[in-house]
Amino acid sequence: MDLMRAARLHIPSHTLTIEDVSRPVPGAGQVLVKVEAAGVCLSDVHLIDGTLTPTHLQADTVTLGHEVAGTIAELGPDVTGWTAGQRVVLQAGEVRDGRLLTRGVDYDGGWAEYALASTGTLFALPDTLPIEQAAIIPDAVSTPWGAITTTAEVRPAQAVGVWGIGGLGAHAVQLLRTVGAYPIIAVDPVPAARRRALDFGADLALDPIDPQLREQVLAATDNRGLDAAFDFAGVTAVREQALTVLAPKGRLVLVGLTDKPLTVTDGTRFSYLQHQILGHYGSEDNAVPQLVALTEGGRLDFSRSITDVLPLAAAAKAVQRLHTKEGDPIRLILRP
Repeated sequence: MDLMRAARLHIPSHTLTIEDVSRPVPGAGQVLVKVEAAGVCLSDVHLIDGTLTPTHLQADTVTLGHEVAGTIAELGPDVTGWTAGQRVVLQAGEVRDGRLLTRGVDYDGGWAEYALASTGTLFALPDTLPIEQAAIIPDAVSTPWGAITTTAEVRPAQAVGVWGIGGLGAHAVQLLRTVGAYPIIAVDPVPAARRRALDFGADLALDPIDPQLREQVLAATDNRGLDAAFDFAGVTAVREQALTVLAPKGRLVLVGLTDKPLTVTDGTRFSYLQHQILGHYGSEDNAVPQLVALTEGGRLDFSRSITDVLPLAAAAKAVQRLHTKEGDPIRLILRP
């Protein structure tokens, strides 16, 4: 029996261990991918600490990792159109039996030497795109891309706000600049995160505890407020603050995940201004190939996004670094 190393999370005990497990064998319509790079996401941290719980996992243990890129190692029966050795990035999930399942949450992911993937979740990578940068496109880049282009439907010259300039929020700033939003206002309590927001293209970076925040947002938007506000933090105070600076018909898009209740303090004002609150999760199937094409074409550059590359054995250390924000990481990559 062929074995491989994998980072396995035991859900009931919140225990992450590196184990030897059976190397999976691709079935019909599947390929086996040799993992070359796998991103570490804040949602992985929340899975480990129990803040998030898998909805559709059939067991009590799962291999983490939903941002995965590598090379095809083996083709399943009757698979055509793909070849061994081909560089690929994997979609972060797929629909099975009418349910959206997330890789590394509801089924085994890519914090391992090898990962199974249905052919419908594969996207070929150009040789010019480094594998570490490719790995973070599903989720770290595609989730804010979907929030911006599909859920919020941001148009050029619309005023936008981004709360939480971490792995997703930093990319949101970059993507909002790409689609022509203006002004882009970033909000984060951490000075390093505010500096990063400006580096990534924000026009203004504010501290959420600044008593002049509302006045500054209004001054930057000709007294209108924000057409769209994005919560990448999943924090109640962020959502309440964002609602106070929305323009008429403005929308608040909830991207950061939390189990805390959502409160609209002034329901009359909310209705009078025709505000909207929109939930967002993941991205459409076309997001990853769009972003790969934009990167290959020089419209996007994620070279600054890779803070560090660590071996699979250091998965727990990577999770701790992300949790404590040691070194101010945007994305940490595991390389099995």
